[in-house]
Amino acid sequence: MSRLYTQLDELLERARDALDATASNRTVGTPGARAERDAFMRLYSQRLRTLESVEQRLCFGRLDLTDSRRRYIGRIGMSDEARQELLVDWRAPAAEPFYQATAARPDGVLRRRQIASESRRVTGVQDEVLDLAGFEADGVDGSHVVVGEGALFASLDAARSARMRDIVATIQADQDEVIRAPLPGVLVVQGGPGTGKTAVALHRTAFLLYANRERIARSGVLLVGPNRVFLRYIDQVLPALGEADAVVMSTPGELYPGVVATAIDPADVVALKGDLRMVDVIAEAVKRRQRTISSGRPLDVEGTTIQLQPRYVRDAREQARRTRAPHNVARQTFVAGVLRHLVRALAAARGFEVDEESRSTLMADLYASTDVRRELNLCWPPIGPERLLRDLYAQPARLAEAAGRLTRDERALLRRDRRALWTTADVPLLDEAAELLGEDDSAVQAAAAQAAAERKAEIDYAEQVQETFGGGEFASAEDLAGRYVYGGSAGSVAERAAGDRSWLFGHIVIDEAQELSPMAWRLLMRRCPSRSFTVVGDVAQTGSVAGATAWGDVLSPHVGDRWTQAELTVNYRTPEQVMDLAAAVLAAGGSSVRAPTSARVGRYEPQFTPVDEELFTSNTLAEIVTQEWRATGEGTVAVITPRAGHDAAVATVQAALPDGVVSADSDALGTPVSVLTVAGAKGLEFDTVVLVEPAAIVAESARGLNDLYVALTRPTQRLHVVHQLDLPAGLGAGG
Repeated sequence: MSRLYTQLDELLERARDALDATASNRTVGTPGARAERDAFMRLYSQRLRTLESVEQRLCFGRLDLTDSRRRYIGRIGMSDEARQELLVDWRAPAAEPFYQATAARPDGVLRRRQIASESRRVTGVQDEVLDLAGFEADGVDGSHVVVGEGALFASLDAARSARMRDIVATIQADQDEVIRAPLPGVLVVQGGPGTGKTAVALHRTAFLLYANRERIARSGVLLVGPNRVFLRYIDQVLPALGEADAVVMSTPGELYPGVVATAIDPADVVALKGDLRMVDVIAEAVKRRQRTISSGRPLDVEGTTIQLQPRYVRDAREQARRTRAPHNVARQTFVAGVLRHLVRALAAARGFEVDEESRSTLMADLYASTDVRRELNLCWPPIGPERLLRDLYAQPARLAEAAGRLTRDERALLRRDRRALWTTADVPLLDEAAELLGEDDSAVQAAAAQAAAERKAEIDYAEQVQETFGGGEFASAEDLAGRYVYGGSAGSVAERAAGDRSWLFGHIVIDEAQELSPMAWRLLMRRCPSRSFTVVGDVAQTGSVAGATAWGDVLSPHVGDRWTQAELTVNYRTPEQVMDLAAAVLAAGGSSVRAPTSARVGRYEPQFTPVDEELFTSNTLAEIVTQEWRATGEGTVAVITPRAGHDAAVATVQAALPDGVVSADSDALGTPVSVLTVAGAKGLEFDTVVLVEPAAIVAESARGLNDLYVALTRPTQRLHVVHQLDLPAGLGAGG
């Protein structure tokens, strides 16, 4: 182990020296020289972050092979100065037997060793003999060998913290198969709570970037999680696995750049906005902005009055629509068509013929005319997605003409003040509108053509720079050129992609994917035309009325039958006693989905405490949470409440515990006790869960039993149910 850390220290020192040398390097002051230095700064900074993030548990495994070789498995690959392999990256093919080999199929492995360490010190070793005959034939004493899954169960029993830990040392064979599945196509990972879906999705992201770097690292990976609390919970995992700069993390409410949706729509509005009929509504709203006129309009052009005739507008509109370009792009064709007619009308009014010499003067006068600009904008206005949608919601006449397929009651659901905050359900509609509206991209196209012409020269220059300054071991010349070809301030792939709605990703990973509406799926499919997706979720946990009840329903419209499903069936999080209760709730709700099987029996039986007083403000609730907080020690406690009682429960628990111990939904995770709604707890895990008034959770939504199932499966150790109302079906047997 000491040899590995010595090598890591040498790599860290080289990276720091290179970064310091680049930071202090004097440039000639030209934009190109500054861009060159900035590119190297990002390159060395990224390398330094990667090396620093693998400090903990750098090496976690060893394989003793039948050919007498030993292979050490760790977070990154490392070799010494003589190119002798010291450590195998866990994602490399050579590391696969560490996760896949079994006694029935040892795959050339005599012994698999799992190594626990802390602060560069080995704290424990777990050995598993896979080929006992071969092991003894080597003359090795096997008396100390432990056969089993001690490392896995030790990790399951460990206290949880405010940040998710990677499972790279304890990945199970079924999880590893999903992680290493080929890149192309849509892979659905269906799994019940606690089966490690999120961990698998993150490790698969790191694996795909390692195994397909040239194919997807340049365009990046989009990782979509249910909420910002969840993204904070997982944000340390990818850096610890050696990947971060090529991954954009987003919630569904942030997928339209410039908008962070925070407001919440009622369930019936969420269902309507997620319905694919909204595609036609948005398209019609855009089309209705392209108007004609019924009679001539007088136009004052520098003192000359001419008429804008209806046929001028009609002809130009048909010509623009035939281009099939987005609204704002096609507007150029419309304006040009109308102006061709007006040039002739203006020349006739002034008594001369149109020729090359007079055309520019006439066009200049038309462009300067306030009347001309006004009428062009009335007939075919330039418009942005936000304005289009706000007008649609706020103006009944516009909504009525665009939403002919909706009923009067449905149109009423969409009505709202134009100053209202954006909701998550609005985001796919904004993106749909942006796709149909487009931008005036003539300047963008010219810049792109120039950039393409300069690309080869930039790569050639990057090769010359690497010959002078080094850095070839960290990135190719093409990758280095990509870091400064955009003017020296482009940053990483993640930084560039995060604010660019038109960015096309190489792969998309979606966690809690069952919650997405059909309109949200349309948005994501646009972001990845290659249809390369890892879809992670559980249709038994769907809480949104716009979400999925079957994967084929949401995927088939986009990829047909070109998707595969893998299923994770073992619950590594929830103890058997708690999972039995959750399974009973699932069955009582009539779900056909089978609950996963727990990997272990817990040490604690679920507790049920009925309360006669007002529950959310009761001393009983405060006492129970205090008791569970003390019993959990250094672990975490979640108090999961219905939405209606959340604020009162927050105040009660905060009053009972010391300052800084309790946080609420909107706060960053990091405190020992969190008071959450089911939506806020989704995707997270805690040592202890205090579940408050489960009947109210069920009553709050059409899929309330699914929400209760989610809440019941958050604890890793203890569950305490506190209730005033009768317990729901399935859960009542436990009280």
